[in-house]
Amino acid sequence: MQKDIKISVFEVVGSPLCVASDDGQKVHDRLAIALKKARRVLLSFHNISTMTSAFLNAAIGQLYGSFTEEQIRSLLKVEDIEPEDAALLKRVVETAKLYFSDPKRFDQVVNETREEVNGDT
Repeated sequence: MQKDIKISVFEVVGSPLCVASDDGQKVHDRLAIALKKARRVLLSFHNISTMTSAFLNAAIGQLYGSFTEEQIRSLLKVEDIEPEDAALLKRVVETAKLYFSDPKRFDQVVNETREEVNGDT
């Protein structure tokens, strides 16, 4: 049986600040390699003080474009995450699942909403 892989977000990013999508991409790339090999991953947010949705979209949200929800649920576990960051992660995941279920429709709705807000209708 293969041992679980532990990925420290702090070590990958090199900072307690997880705000840039570029840093999220670094985390994503490591996660994707492990998930493609069907390896279980423990993603640690120990020592992370600040997190943005841009970072989480890049790190985790885009996984839903390459892997099924079942694969992600069974192989990826998150630990040491602050409650407010866990809530943000949940919103990012829900949005990613909606988007990747029908990207064209999602983009259409977003564009229509922008037009209504901007008064372009």
